[in-house]
Formats: sequence, structure tokens, C-alpha cells
Amino acid sequence: MARSRLNEAWSGAHEIAPLAVGVAIYGLAFGLLAAQAGFGTAQVGGMGALVFAGGAQIIATQQVLAGAGAVAAIVAGLVLNLRLLLVAASIRDVYAGRPWWQIPLGAHLTTDENWALMLAQRAKGRTVGFWYLAGGGACLLGVWCASTVIGAAFAHSIPDPKSLGMDFAFTAAFIAIARSLWKGRDDLLPWLTALGVVTLATHGLGLAPSWGLVLGGVAGAVMAGINGDD
Repeated sequence: MARSRLNEAWSGAHEIAPLAVGVAIYGLAFGLLAAQAGFGTAQVGGMGALVFAGGAQIIATQQVLAGAGAVAAIVAGLVLNLRLLLVAASIRDVYAGRPWWQIPLGAHLTTDENWALMLAQRAKGRTVGFWYLAGGGACLLGVWCASTVIGAAFAHSIPDPKSLGMDFAFTAAFIAIARSLWKGRDDLLPWLTALGVVTLATHGLGLAPSWGLVLGGVAGAVMAGINGDD
């Protein structure tokens, strides 16, 4: 039994390796951004291991750079990841009957990439589940932490990253993350709802951009739930 679990976890890690290349690229970009915000390499690595949410980490760090404050940064990051509630709900059978400690472990290791890969393999008729998901997530976690630390260390070795145009790496990385989250026309309504609420909050009501993002994230997640977007 233990060997079959190990084999399934290894399959998940091995088969997600091509996707891990993309994770490494925007991990390097996030490391550069975090260094500009004043984070050390150990802090960047610790954040990656504990949070393990690229989009949330990037938006929270951007808020710190913009002077929004720690509370606004944390809230913005949390709201951006509300979609993971829908992701977890779509694979609730994976956690059914599991020991209590496997539930938070699996939730922590679940990302858009290994979730989508597991569903794709199931659609092909393979009976993959928790350990496949965890193996893929563990692979991505290792790649993410390593690449963010390397990016931060590289940035610290350069006196002025902005002079080399490296501050654009954040924008490029966030665009790449947003593109990876797009699953097709079913996402259009939630995305437009989020965009509309952010625009109304910031330009219509005059709220700070960080709180506009919070409201937009909540509105988009609610719309996705109403729309039946798993």
C-alpha cells in the first residue's frame, strides 16, 4: 500500500515537471520583486513554503511596495486566492475518508496546475487521486521556493535592478499567471464582474486600489459560484 502511494506521488511529480518550468520562470520574477520590497532570501523562501500561492504572494508584495500596509497586503492576497475554495470543492471526493492531517496537507499543495493535471488524467480514465495531487504539488512547491530564492539572491547582487528594466518582470509574471488561470469562455463573466467592481470601487467610489482588488476578488468569486464554475 505504501509503495503504491509512493508510485502515485512520483507519477504526479514526474508528469507535472513540464508545467514546473513555467512556475520557475515567474518564481524568479517574484524573487526580484520581493527583493525590491526589502525581503531577504530567507524570508522569500519561508514565505513560499508557508503561503505557496504565486498570485497571492505577488499581489501582497506589490501592495507592500505601494505602501498599502501589511493588513491590506494580506487581505488582498487572501481574496485573490478565494478561487481555491471552488477548486477544493470540485475535488472533494479526493479528501473523503482521509486522515485529518492529510486534508490541510492536500489543500496546501493544491494549485491550479496539479488540480488541472489530475482532472485531465481522470478524464483519460486513470484512477489518480490524493497522492497524485500531493506529488505534483510537492514538485511545484520545491521549484517555486528554489526559484524565488534564486531570484531574490540575484536581485540583491544588483545595485539597481530597475536600471536594467527588471522591475517589469513583475508585470510579465502576473500576466503569465493570469493567462494560466483562464480556462475559457466560462470564466468571462466572473472576470468581467471582478474588473467592473474594481473599476467602480477605485474610479467611481475613490477607494484605494488595494481595497478595490479585495472587493473585485470577492465579487468575481461569488459570480463564479453562482455561475456554477468549478
